Amino acid sequence: MTQGASSLLLLVPAYNEEKRIEPLLRDYAAYFRKNYSGKFEMVVVLNGCRDRTIDVVNSVSKDFLEIRALDIPAPIGKGGALIEGLKLAPTADLIGYVDADGATPPHAFHDLVKRIPEADCVIASRWLPGAVLHQSQSSNRQFASRVFHFIVQTLFRMNIRDTQCGAKVLRREAVERVHSSLRIADMAFDINLLYSLKRAGFKILEVPTEWTDKVGSKVSLGSTSLVMFLSVVRLRLIYSRIYNWLRPLRPVETWIYRKLRAPQPLPGPPRNPNNR
Repeated sequence: MTQGASSLLLLVPAYNEEKRIEPLLRDYAAYFRKNYSGKFEMVVVLNGCRDRTIDVVNSVSKDFLEIRALDIPAPIGKGGALIEGLKLAPTADLIGYVDADGATPPHAFHDLVKRIPEADCVIASRWLPGAVLHQSQSSNRQFASRVFHFIVQTLFRMNIRDTQCGAKVLRREAVERVHSSLRIADMAFDINLLYSLKRAGFKILEVPTEWTDKVGSKVSLGSTSLVMFLSVVRLRLIYSRIYNWLRPLRPVETWIYRKLRAPQPLPGPPRNPNNR
């Protein structure tokens, strides 16, 4: 499979992004139309949008037929939107995703695609030497990011410096293999994806990227960080010997997510108690 012949599906999860998404769509569609020889399609996965995001997407799609919308009325979270979008994996050789704010420029995402012959999943990193950060996160967000990284490394031992950078590309075979294991609907989705890939034996390559922190972030440090912490602990428990014993606590889990106004984890089959 050569890069020029590979079809590429790019997913963009979006929640109330009418003010920020148009430049991203136009920049990416124009760039890949000019610089990518394979088939390119861009699908914006709207989840519970209450603004005019879909109108913006539909307007831009009149100029770029590569763009279309997948509108999900329920607020299912970034992870939920990506889980739905990844169901389209059979339509392309490569499947990637980027955040709707345009923090990752088109050429930086293209750099990930160019590295896909080296791995099954290539992810952008803001924390590797060589990364170019035009506008860094605030000190509070950087601190929260490093604390979260420490927690993730302690629980999962994946040795990935930046699990949360919103730019990743995967081979179709990898997506199809792990899709049924994707249960986390909130911002901790990336941990679920990467750990599932690791457990399935797929190779993950982390490369330095170019990135700009954007205004208008939907992330609230307090509540979002707490939800992500709960989700990674839940994910760790899923792969533990005691998970099935914790079923009586599921109503408590549901209550906590509702109180935090966070998307509920997707239900899934019980894990084998011997899984680690």
